[in-house]
Amino acid sequence: MEIVARASIVFWFVFLLTRGLKRRSLGDMAPFEMILLVVLGDIIQQGVMQQDYSVTGAVLALATFGFWISVMTFLTWKSKKARLVLEGVPIVLVSNGKPIDRALAVEHMPLAEVLEAARQQGVDDLAKIRLAVLEVSGRISIITE
Repeated sequence: MEIVARASIVFWFVFLLTRGLKRRSLGDMAPFEMILLVVLGDIIQQGVMQQDYSVTGAVLALATFGFWISVMTFLTWKSKKARLVLEGVPIVLVSNGKPIDRALAVEHMPLAEVLEAARQQGVDDLAKIRLAVLEVSGRISIITE
């Protein structure tokens, strides 16, 4: 039972930690950030399992994480409020060709990153962007005039 309790605590800590970090898709991560994810996984494993190297302990920890993921999935499916809290909301970064500096600052996102996303979608000028939206997935959607 101790493993289930520790796995639950670590699950919610990791969830809150990831909600507090910048939104970014895996493909956009720097090499250091990818290494950090691997190291974080090992740290989490040690914190959850402590000295228990049994198969039962590993299964309990994985089942606990699976349980909480299922609960979160069900809540976001059933409740709009839960979806807003657990997943967040899209953030408008550019409106009618003008960057929204406050939104960029909140996300710690340089305008150059928005312009890169625009170029990847075939838009070569900031003035042509009607909306640039940072989606909850971390991707930037560009809507042109």
